[in-house]
Amino acid sequence: MSIVRFYRGDPNAPKPTMGAHLGSNAIITCKGRLLLERRRDSDTWGLVGGGVKNWETESQAMVREIREELGIRVAQSKLVRLRSYGEPGRIASFIDGSIWRMVIVVFQLELEEEPDLRISAESRELRFFTKEELKEIEIVVTHSDIIEDWFVNV
Repeated sequence: MSIVRFYRGDPNAPKPTMGAHLGSNAIITCKGRLLLERRRDSDTWGLVGGGVKNWETESQAMVREIREELGIRVAQSKLVRLRSYGEPGRIASFIDGSIWRMVIVVFQLELEEEPDLRISAESRELRFFTKEELKEIEIVVTHSDIIEDWFVNV
């Protein structure tokens, strides 16, 4: 069962009931393939990442999220900040009634070798995809434009 629904630029999206939520996500690649997680909360594929805690920088949050969601450790210096996505229509609506406007800071991490990954409680599956394989899966709408932008710029 889905506990969250995502919107991007949808005029029918619900209006936020909470303040803006700052998150960090990563374009993690290995040999030209993109790592995505199949999320438990929505059963869709998305970028690794999550919310930035009050005491963290965006890159500190990304290092923490990579460790929590993948079971690997990376140095902050390995992350390359790409850009922020913060238009008002990027919304997450949760089953508990909270509705958040999302502001996402995106980083890139290139892995030389495919690591042994550990699936966290937040994921159903982790997998590296080619650009062609991405056409066959459902990607979280709040990440789909980020992924498209990345492929245009590689």
